[in-house]
Amino acid sequence: VTEGIYDRFVAAMVERIGKIKVGSALEKGIDVGPVVSQAQLDQDLSYIALGKQEGARLACGGERVNCGSEGYFLAPTLFVDATADMRISREEIFGPVASVVRVKDYDEALAMANDTEFGLSAGICTTSLKYANHFKRHAQAGMVMVNLPTAGVDYHVPFGGRKGSSYGPREQGRYAQEFYTTVKTTYVG
Repeated sequence: VTEGIYDRFVAAMVERIGKIKVGSALEKGIDVGPVVSQAQLDQDLSYIALGKQEGARLACGGERVNCGSEGYFLAPTLFVDATADMRISREEIFGPVASVVRVKDYDEALAMANDTEFGLSAGICTTSLKYANHFKRHAQAGMVMVNLPTAGVDYHVPFGGRKGSSYGPREQGRYAQEFYTTVKTTYVG
């Protein structure tokens, strides 16, 4: 997050995360369901401990949630004052854990986003059409979002990652191409 909005952004994130409801994904009004397994929960908790050890500040969350349902529930977790070289900022955690890194400007943010061995999804929140278009072209990720969450993609179009976040061809690639194509035969004399 750029310096000029960092403090306001963090305050807004902490406030919003505090309103997230964790519980059974089958219940109405629930925002975040369980992680997939005990092993994944243990891994997520180990990343949270690691984030603290690395020197990031835990702004909210970080603990297991008992919500009366069977499952592996984890409170949405936010680390702030993280740096780009911390493992919590560089590795795919696959849990409701995020870290916020302060950057000088857009160029530093893009460089940091691309300086990773992974590239499943990337996103930018901006009011600048210039930065939005530049990010779409230059973010090294399989899926790029502008002012949208990085999850919840349309499975009729190709999706998947780049670098260490990908395996094989894009899901739905050829079939999506056929789905969105109208065949036209043209003759020119």
